[in-house]
Amino acid sequence: MVAETSVAQPYPRRFRSAPERSARIARPLGLIARVREPDESLIAELGRRMTTRDETGARLARAMRRDAPDRVTMRAFHQALAAGGPPADAPAPLREFFASVSPEPPWLDRDLLERGGRAYRRLGRSRDDVLLGLSLIGGYRYGGPTELLVRTGGLTGEGAMRRLGETQAWGFAVSRPGGMERGGEGWRTTVHVRAMHALVADRYERDWDTGEHGLPINQSDLAATLGLFNSTAILGCRLLGRHVSRTESDAIMHLWRYVGWLMGVDADWLFDTEREQNAFNHHVLLAQGDVTPNGARLTEALVEGVRAERPGWCGRWARRRLLSLLRVFLRAEGMRDLALPVTAPWIVPSQVLRNLVASLVVARSRRGRRWLEEHSDRRVRAELARRFGPASPGPRDLAA
Repeated sequence: MVAETSVAQPYPRRFRSAPERSARIARPLGLIARVREPDESLIAELGRRMTTRDETGARLARAMRRDAPDRVTMRAFHQALAAGGPPADAPAPLREFFASVSPEPPWLDRDLLERGGRAYRRLGRSRDDVLLGLSLIGGYRYGGPTELLVRTGGLTGEGAMRRLGETQAWGFAVSRPGGMERGGEGWRTTVHVRAMHALVADRYERDWDTGEHGLPINQSDLAATLGLFNSTAILGCRLLGRHVSRTESDAIMHLWRYVGWLMGVDADWLFDTEREQNAFNHHVLLAQGDVTPNGARLTEALVEGVRAERPGWCGRWARRRLLSLLRVFLRAEGMRDLALPVTAPWIVPSQVLRNLVASLVVARSRRGRRWLEEHSDRRVRAELARRFGPASPGPRDLAA
């Protein structure tokens, strides 16, 4: 179902505000996706849906206001989340919200979903490198979502590494065995994140410059973000030498298609194959505007956060390693966009060699594949323990 138009103007001013720059950045992805000519109707639709929202989530958010006549409390939401759904006498917005994530979509293949989780975990450290460098920091080269992140404070100052850890924990939860079963940890976390997105959008939309940016959390940006976790993650891992088969790619895409469905992404922007998603992502890039000063602010918070969370030379090494990877992911132009030093990609040869051995030698046997999954799990758990200690790394509720 396509969300309803929520503001009068068809496009925000940031839409296609730097067309030559966007075309230059999008060109490599267009070649990979074999896009011969851009689909102007899709680009126009991306602009239009910058002014549409997840309406089901928005109705829940309005019902969670203190003065709502059919008020839904945070406690009632969490009780419904733990139970997999609300009681029959719950307020209508809460029942409608959980009805939107059940029953399962007819296309869902549980076996393929589980295989996708295992394949995603096997991508290991390279997956997290790509999500940080290419997906997250790479996204800071455009206005819109960056402005909201600065407003919320979630990715600046002390909040930067916590938010990064929360995202890492979410990806870990959705890819664990049984994590996306109804009531599983990944399922609960995804539904929780959707509700928090709706609450953030409801809070900031009232004094947000929609004419410039579109809605705070809109369908175009939501679909674009989903694309960073599936095909962009696969593509980035391939760039670092990881072999990902067509079977593994299809399974990973299926996993994140279901995640996107739970998140409230419009159904026509949920894709089965890597090529379809890459073609869509190519058009997303064409629809973007220019970099803003907040992109550099957010980037600095993460780059310095990577250094600060480790003592002494370990922190300095981690920062240098990240900058080297960013040189590959963003190229020199992207580094300058975000006020980063243009360094040499010295770390890449060793990463490529390691990934080739892992994916072409170790992963040839079932035992080797299980070892890669378990090794990845141990590393993620150790990183989450370092960032959070005994505290829960899951998404936090929005304060009243």
